[in-house]
Amino acid sequence: MSGGVVAEAVTARQHVRWRGWVRLAADLGTLLCALVLVLFVLAALWPQLLTGQDPLAADRALILAPPGPGHPLGTDEIGRDVYARIVFGARSSLVLGFGAVLISLVIGTIFGLIAGLSNRAISTVTLRLTDIGAAFPELVLAILILALFGGGLATATIAIGIAGIPYYVRVVRGETLRVRSSTYIEASRGMGLGRARVLGRHLLPNAVRPVVVIATIGLGGATLAGAALSFLGLGSPPPTPEWGSMLSNARNFLTLGWWAAVFPGLAITLFVISTTVLGRRLQARLEGRG
Repeated sequence: MSGGVVAEAVTARQHVRWRGWVRLAADLGTLLCALVLVLFVLAALWPQLLTGQDPLAADRALILAPPGPGHPLGTDEIGRDVYARIVFGARSSLVLGFGAVLISLVIGTIFGLIAGLSNRAISTVTLRLTDIGAAFPELVLAILILALFGGGLATATIAIGIAGIPYYVRVVRGETLRVRSSTYIEASRGMGLGRARVLGRHLLPNAVRPVVVIATIGLGGATLAGAALSFLGLGSPPPTPEWGSMLSNARNFLTLGWWAAVFPGLAITLFVISTTVLGRRLQARLEGRG
């Protein structure tokens, strides 16, 4: 009997130790993703801190030069430094991603609150309009908006932001209905707090909290969608450095200079992974699992 107890204790200790290692790996992964995201933000705000090269300077003598001294990530099809273009391209890519998420977050939150706090008729109309928007894939809806109003960074940002609104409306409405029926909301009203104070102090912060997680995860998706639009020629106009347009320009030279396409694609991948990991980690913390 005592031997079984000892075996169970050893197994439990091993399990705890294993969970400790898993948690440490998760923490290190989260820290690494945070550092990567900070690096991208730094590149977007102060690219000159990371490179002294001109992203627009072309050298015909170094067309599709492989990675080496002076050009650590090689050059593209007209001799521009790939590393410099990735660093300077972070600004366009991140402005598009952050701007689109901000548009979706603000407008989606407003309409979600309206749908959750209004009477049945207004709520039904809001949800039906949301369903119409959600019936289109986000990228297809963004392309449709750009086809109507023209391309460009600002238009692409607005288009992706509008395409992402329906999901935020649904989430905020659901959270608003849940929080609205909570006992502490009823207690606040019973204490004589006005509707505006209850909305601003209790309902809004609790209803919007899950949306912050969605916005963090959605940041990578919005940036990826922006890169896809630029790949199709609907984003930043040339010669402005942007990750999606870099991929588009390099796709015809993969056999001659793979680095011109691989490294911009790697930048997009790292950014999406970083925002997704941080968003999932934030979600776990809010749910008490991390």
